[in-house]
Amino acid sequence: MFKKLLAIDKKILIFAALFAGIVLSVVTVKTLAYTDSPNFCQSCHIMDSAYGSFTDSTHSTLSCNDCHLPHDNVAKKLVFKGKAGMGHMYFNTLGTEKIPNVLHATEKTERVVEQNCITCHESTLTNIEHDAKESCTTCHRTVPHGKNFKTKEFNKPPKSGELLEHKGGF
Repeated sequence: MFKKLLAIDKKILIFAALFAGIVLSVVTVKTLAYTDSPNFCQSCHIMDSAYGSFTDSTHSTLSCNDCHLPHDNVAKKLVFKGKAGMGHMYFNTLGTEKIPNVLHATEKTERVVEQNCITCHESTLTNIEHDAKESCTTCHRTVPHGKNFKTKEFNKPPKSGELLEHKGGF
């Protein structure tokens, strides 16, 4: 078989290899873009309420991964996306009895979301004092998943003294 390949005109082999490379690149790019989209994320039934609240938010023009993945470099983004994707696949296929009723971000995801908030809203942060807060979501916890997404306890007003304990945030 290898001898047959060597017998083919080199120009045809180069053309076929380039064509295959272009097709593979386009498919890879399109697949990665689709897996960043809200439509892909909501394809798992556990994401229904997150997707519904997201589409009602001011951030609805973004993709899920604009907030939920790091953007330092492509390698870090792809590794983070792969780990999260494998976890989501596990829970949605093999571990369905362990799927929580309310989704909470992991500590790593919270740090990523925090950094992405700061990156996107940097100009706002220079105009408003935010140093007394623990994180963006301390005060802005219903952005972009607020309406019909959080538990009843999440939206209860703070108890007396709780704001002082948390430096003015919730």
